[in-house]
Amino acid sequence: MTQPRNSSPVPQDAVGAATLERMAEAPAFNRWMFDRLAGWIGSRVLEIGSGIGNMSQFFIDRDQVVLTDTESAYRLVLQEKFGARGNVAVVALSLPHVPGELSDRRFDTIVCLNVLEHIDDDIGSLEAMYSLLEPAGKLVLLVPAFPGLYGSLDRALGHYRRYTRKLLRARYAKVGFAMRRLEYFNLAGMPGWWFTGRLLRRDLIPTGSLALYDSLVPLFRWERFLPLRVGQSLIAIGERPS
Repeated sequence: MTQPRNSSPVPQDAVGAATLERMAEAPAFNRWMFDRLAGWIGSRVLEIGSGIGNMSQFFIDRDQVVLTDTESAYRLVLQEKFGARGNVAVVALSLPHVPGELSDRRFDTIVCLNVLEHIDDDIGSLEAMYSLLEPAGKLVLLVPAFPGLYGSLDRALGHYRRYTRKLLRARYAKVGFAMRRLEYFNLAGMPGWWFTGRLLRRDLIPTGSLALYDSLVPLFRWERFLPLRVGQSLIAIGERPS
């Protein structure tokens, strides 16, 4: 059916859109994730898969910020939220292809959070990101961890895989990234993801559970001091050698 003139575009992925909206209602979690990454984010930033800006909001004041997404509906939201800022551009990007308007630009930071698992050609996508970084530039990557957690939530979101430390190290080495940090994040999220996705086999994170989880984030932040470190996600900081 032809879309009515002047209507706003509708996201093609209904589950992904609903998940982004629900995560927007978890401000403590979003802030916690950013705090774990903030020290690696520079002044000229390209974000891959910005969605509706749940994480973009935290670094939107950097000198240059390019927000990207494959979905025109999300790009419209990003434009409405941040487009009036002179330091911000919103661009269509579908890795591993790099559009001409970005191909000649170089950034000191690429932020890619919960995106790479959605892309079949993750090696080609990492190569594309490598090409967009200046020497000593950083890739700030977060991906889902532990293949054993893969369930209905992952399938509904279109995840091709969950990563292991070994797989990420191999991917980075193949592309040429130097691994500056590789660590787990969000231990507390593992039981809920397993229960919802493997046992209940649901497609969406329950809003009530997410609200409770978000209220407990100040407690979950203490995971960094635990001697045994595992988590629902992996943070991998890669650097393009000088």
